[in-house]
Amino acid sequence: MKLEDLRKIRERASKNISLRQGDARVNVVIGMGTSGIAAGARDVMAAFLDEIGKRDLNDVIVTQTGERGLASSEPVVEVHIKGEPVVVYGEMSDVRARRVVAEHVVNGNAVTDYVIEVRK
Repeated sequence: MKLEDLRKIRERASKNISLRQGDARVNVVIGMGTSGIAAGARDVMAAFLDEIGKRDLNDVIVTQTGERGLASSEPVVEVHIKGEPVVVYGEMSDVRARRVVAEHVVNGNAVTDYVIEVRK
């Protein structure tokens, strides 16, 4: 996926996503450091933005961060849901990202197959 394609998806999705941190019920943080990008983090971000936009989830924001020190588990994604422990997913893909949206973001059930860490 090209950077321009990612920008188009992000622009389209951002129309439907609240960009104000205070209004977000869920914050999805994608590791976009060098190793994350090399492992496919751009495609993962595009999938999250697309799936969140398709589902019209206005209380979810997607942000990015740098290296997490987990190069062997990249792409790495953190899901922060208000009042719940932070769930860190590893070896994410576009297909896995869509499943995380459906099962964790929408229904509140972490996808244990992909979890590498849970933080309180």
